[in-house]
Amino acid sequence: MASKVAALLLLGLICCQLAPAQIIMDCCLSVSEKRLIPKNIVGYHIQRAGQGCDISATVFLHKKGMQLCVVPAEGHPWVQNLLKRLDKNRKPHH
Repeated sequence: MASKVAALLLLGLICCQLAPAQIIMDCCLSVSEKRLIPKNIVGYHIQRAGQGCDISATVFLHKKGMQLCVVPAEGHPWVQNLLKRLDKNRKPHH
């Protein structure tokens, strides 16, 4: 009986170790410095290196559904301005 318990524990441990490896991340592999047309951008998220992806990026969502990978906001005023514009538009108006 002890061997069955040990076998089940070992099987559980193996499954727990394999599960995180099967998570698929949607990461930018490169970034562009090309400026985007603000009226075409509807959202964004920040990709940080070391959190499942290899590089840091600002990921803008185009109105046609494309994800556009550009340089991180730090040191790039045009990216910072576009982020501020999108954040301002997200806030509810009273």
